[in-house]
Amino acid sequence: MSAQTDKRAVCLLSGGLDSATTLAIARRQGFACCAISFDYGQRHRFEISAARRVAEAMGVSDHRIVRLDLSASGGFGRSALTDAIDVPKDRPDGGGIPVTYVPARNTIFLSIALARAEVVGAFDIFLGVNAIDYSGYPDCRPEFIEAFERLANLATASAVEGKGAYRIRTPLIHMTKAEIIRTGLELGVDYSLTHSCYDPPAEGVSCGHCDSCRLRLAGFAAAGTKDPARYDSSQ
Repeated sequence: MSAQTDKRAVCLLSGGLDSATTLAIARRQGFACCAISFDYGQRHRFEISAARRVAEAMGVSDHRIVRLDLSASGGFGRSALTDAIDVPKDRPDGGGIPVTYVPARNTIFLSIALARAEVVGAFDIFLGVNAIDYSGYPDCRPEFIEAFERLANLATASAVEGKGAYRIRTPLIHMTKAEIIRTGLELGVDYSLTHSCYDPPAEGVSCGHCDSCRLRLAGFAAAGTKDPARYDSSQ
């Protein structure tokens, strides 16, 4: 999946199936992608290894791991993904914003991606957020993306000087999880390389019961194909 192009984009790559699919879409659209992953103190840090595998499989040579500390020890926290708070299991649908919400995470990540884009001369930033089959995070909504895009074009020298207009591209935002998976399979995404679980009981294994696992499993079932991820058989 190599691409030779001068059209550059910055792609946020978590290592999950949504970001892997988004990266594949960006490359299919002809972009040379600079991928960014974040090691922010998350309990599911195995996703960083997954991001490396995905980037390598897709021929992305410019893949950077940005290290932040969004946990309580770093002065932030208040999330089950970064602190000693139980990750909800088998949570009912429509249960409000879960404790796995990381305060302002997508705002922080997009700000760093914007800075990287300005440095490398890219005006397109790809983000794999979804507003249909998702956990209810406020920073996955279309209105947030639209607001950040306006901010990007007010806050950067490149935009103010008329060198280009920044676009926050969210190709999955109105797709169901099944549609995302079918799209990725058509683009040759190897989902066995990805990792989605919020609370992995062991390296490379998924719990099967957190919001992310349940959405993933339901998506593969609806897409009529088997999820290649390994799940903990003891739960």
